[in-house]
Amino acid sequence: MKHKTTVLIVDDEATARYGIRKTLDKGFDVFEAASLESARKTLEAESPDIVLLDLNLGGENGLDLLSATAKAAHPPLVVIITAHGNEKIAVEAMKAGAFDYVAKPFEIEELRLVVRNAAEQIHLRRENERLRNELVAATGFGEMIGQSPAMHKVFDMIEKVAETDVTVLVTGESGCGKELVANELHQRSTRTTGDLVTVNCAAIPENLIESELFGHEKGAFTGAVQRRIGKFERALGGTLFLDEIGDMPVGTQAKILRALEEKKIERLGSNQTIDVDVRIVSATNHDLLEQVEKGEFRKDLYYRLEVVGIHVPPLRQRKEDIPLLVEYFLDIFCDKHRKEKMELTPGALAVLMRYSFPGNVRQLRNLMERLIVLAGKSEIHETDLPEEIRYFDPDTGVDTSGMGIAPLLEMDLRSARNTFERKYLLVKLSDHNYNITHTATAIGIHRQSLQQKMKDLNLKKVES
Repeated sequence: MKHKTTVLIVDDEATARYGIRKTLDKGFDVFEAASLESARKTLEAESPDIVLLDLNLGGENGLDLLSATAKAAHPPLVVIITAHGNEKIAVEAMKAGAFDYVAKPFEIEELRLVVRNAAEQIHLRRENERLRNELVAATGFGEMIGQSPAMHKVFDMIEKVAETDVTVLVTGESGCGKELVANELHQRSTRTTGDLVTVNCAAIPENLIESELFGHEKGAFTGAVQRRIGKFERALGGTLFLDEIGDMPVGTQAKILRALEEKKIERLGSNQTIDVDVRIVSATNHDLLEQVEKGEFRKDLYYRLEVVGIHVPPLRQRKEDIPLLVEYFLDIFCDKHRKEKMELTPGALAVLMRYSFPGNVRQLRNLMERLIVLAGKSEIHETDLPEEIRYFDPDTGVDTSGMGIAPLLEMDLRSARNTFERKYLLVKLSDHNYNITHTATAIGIHRQSLQQKMKDLNLKKVES
């Protein structure tokens, strides 16, 4: 069944509301409100898609409703209706989140056009949400996206251990999604009535981490002016996620071990023990066994934390997931920044597929948002990508965009020539979307000669 677009008209004048209703195209479900109180009730009860909001409501300020709409579960698009001469206020309202404005007296077609544009934006939002849901249903696991064998191993392990209470150690490089694993373990557990409480062990100063974890009593130390409930207590009945556990001070590690073994804690400054029924999930981007050998991490705590280990692979080891992630982020950020649907050209995607992504999924996510914000067209080309990605050499792992003559002077002639040719051809191939014929024409050699040169230099042919 087709979902009708709903419109709420907020104006204190009945004749104005009637005129606007008659102006709107057929096919809208229309509600009316003569006051802010009535408008708030309609917002809560009907969740309209579009709000036509008069700023002057007989002594009430229509802008007071704007912040309320932003807090709605499904925020509507707000079109400001203002008296002629007050356009400056309407522009300020748009900066605060309004979709558009019209000034009274307005032309019928002007208002219709603004509402049609808003309706189209709503349609795109629904379509993006539908596509995201389909994508996640087909290739995802909760908030995690991936269809590679490596990610399916992660999904399988989560399903096996989520409903148990065993402690889980999640390992992987920064930006690969360890916190998403912790979230899925909690959401699929029997502890969802409790909270998932996160502690970033790397972000808390050493002299405060015990207070953060266990809490403290008033007067326990200088500055402790009142009782503080720690993260262990806040996670009662739920899950405590110890992120970056490898950065926890050795002294605190002993108290964590005791809390895990005895399921009891004491607030700083108190002798009273508190039972803590929590499930522990921890994560790190360090090699904890190496830290154990160096005396930087307690061996007994390591084995207590890693009853089950889940390793999240870096993005470079699951590149078949990149197209899915790109599509997912495109939908999210086009919707967030109110842009029409955008696509990556095959050449741009090919460049991303050969890049190593040292920052993993977080880096790809940030890159896609940057590209969408800066894009002036509906397609994102390889020339829109940053140079460090465009000119990345997958065989050497080096960004060749800034390679000057100095490194070449340290090589023998043959190595220097090959290095230069690799850099030169990588740049030219990227510029021509890895089209062999176009690249060969541009650099003045035959196609067969370029293919042979690529073979000699072990340059992979991405796209012909």
